[in-house]
Parts: sequence; C-alpha cells; structure tokens
Amino acid sequence: MNTRTGDRHSPRPARLLPALVMASILVGACSSAPSSPDSSPLPLHPVAEIALPGDNSRFDYASLDPDRGLLFIAHLGADEVIEVDTHTQQVVRTIPNLSQAHGVLVVPELRRVYVTATGDNRLVILDEDTAAVLGQAPTGDYPDGIAYDPKRGTVWTTNESGGTETVIDAVTAQVRGTVNLGGDVGNVAYDPIADQMLVAVQGKGDLAAIDPQTLTVTRRLPLPGCRGGHGLALDPPARLAFVACEDNATLLTVDLDSWQVTGTTGVGKHPDVLAYDQGAQRLYVASESGTVTVLDHQGGHLTELGAGHLADGAHVVVLDPNTHHTYYPIPAGEGGHPALLEQTPSP
Repeated sequence: MNTRTGDRHSPRPARLLPALVMASILVGACSSAPSSPDSSPLPLHPVAEIALPGDNSRFDYASLDPDRGLLFIAHLGADEVIEVDTHTQQVVRTIPNLSQAHGVLVVPELRRVYVTATGDNRLVILDEDTAAVLGQAPTGDYPDGIAYDPKRGTVWTTNESGGTETVIDAVTAQVRGTVNLGGDVGNVAYDPIADQMLVAVQGKGDLAAIDPQTLTVTRRLPLPGCRGGHGLALDPPARLAFVACEDNATLLTVDLDSWQVTGTTGVGKHPDVLAYDQGAQRLYVASESGTVTVLDHQGGHLTELGAGHLADGAHVVVLDPNTHHTYYPIPAGEGGHPALLEQTPSP
C-alpha cells in the first residue's frame, strides 16, 4: 500500500479496446450464464479498461463528480481510495491510510469527499482537490454506505452491524445525532421530494423513513419476499424506491406515495450496488456474482433490457449522468491486474 498521502502517481494509461477486442469481450459477456433463464444479453458495450494500482483485494463503493470527471473508488482491501479522471481515463492518485475504506461519496458543491473507514469506525472528510484530510468523526459499528442531505448539510453513515445511522455535519465533522433502526442496516438515501431519509433495514426486513430534522423514524414498510434488503436507489420525481435483496436475488419496486411494494424482479445472485440513470430511465444492478442487470423504467414498471456476467467481482456500479456511461471496478482485469471497466449502453 502506498503511504504517501495525496501523492500523484505516474498514471497508467487506459487500455482502449479496439473494435475486434470490444466485440469479443461483448460476445463473452453475453454468452456467460445470466442469473435467470429468461435473461437476455447484457445491453452494454465496452469503451475502455483502465488499469488501477494496488493489489487484487476487494473494491467497494465508488462515487463520481460528473462535471469534473473525478471518480473515487474505495479499495477496501488495500485501505485506500483510488481517484480516476474519467475524462482522460487515467489514475490521478491513491489516497492511503483509510482503514478498510468502504463507503465513499463525493459532494461536488462542497469540493469534499467522504469515506467510511470501517476498520476504525469513523468518517473521514477529504479535500476533493488535494486529498488532504479536513476532518474526522466517530460513527457506529461497521460504517458502510453514505448519503448527503443538502438541505441541512449533513452526511449520514449507515452503520451496518451497529443497526444505526450516524448524522454528521458535512463541514465541521461534528456528530449531530444517531438514529437507532433496530437491526442490521443496508443503504441510506435522501428523498428531496418528501424531505426524508430512506433506509433499507435488512435486519428487520423493512424500508424505514426518517425525518432528518427530528432524527425520528416516521414510518416503516415491511418488504415481503425480500431477504437481506441492502442496496437502495431512488427515482424521486417518479416517487419510486428500488431495494436490492442480496440473499434471494430479488429487486423490489416501492411506490413512495402509496407506500406499497408494486413490483418484484429477479436479478443476479447477491445484488449489491444500484445506479439509476434519471435521464435514460434505466436502472443498473451490480451483483457479487459478477452479473449486471439493466432494467428500463416506464410508468412505474421495470422491464429487463438484459443481464449477463460482466466480470468476476463486478459488484459495484457508478453512473455518469452526462454520458450515460457506467463504471465497474474489478479486482482482476486484463493481465490479472485490478481495473476499471467503462461501458456504454446499447441503443
């Protein structure tokens, strides 16, 4: 592990894939067995494979500043965050000494990056420009995903095994409060339409809504047919939430107005991270099995556009809303080295 904080590395160039190689990779992805016999070929085309530094240990969450093209990837197994310039397709730097870097979230308007250091049960605040540490705050046990509440300027950390949410001032790093959810917690997201935080509480099998002002749980929705609800994504204008159930390869659609489950969809084994493309109305579900499922949203209903094995370890997906490209960090790419796969959707 590199130990020089904020050091800029000599970037390793992206391996741009010629047309024939791209075609062969696409055929390979499509021929891999998807999670469901009814799945169709994965509707993605490879754009580039960007070599990443470090070892072949596990990657976790990633977060993109789309206008600047800066992608921050939590390399959990290497205790670091890798910063990639998606415009130049080159590594900018690695940011070390982040014990079990797990969740990561960049907030462009603040020029800050927030990282959950699970090994130390803390949140670390980084300067987006320099990678300097600006502040730290204690969290609950095993901090995982992160969400930002722009109205109150707070960062929420999901403390998975602690069963809590820690609410932290995004600028001062002061802890503002803790919300106890009564069981192992999945991901958290801010709903700007209803001004509420939504949390998948996998330990209780429900979706919880929290008032971010009073830090109280206002309602809970049981999620029948969902075992291990963890991944969470929202379509706020359409008043929908999507919950990935990691223990039974299922995705639930929740109507946030009627507060009811309105759809159930099969996805890849052990679904993890979700990414929703608001402009294209597409939902991407990345799974621990390496299967990616792409779904089209129309009128509150999801239709599978395709699914297939993208790569081993492709359980994290990040979307660029400007280009509609998706990015997948994987432990072993071409040549056996860690890599970032860039994909563009099929028309």
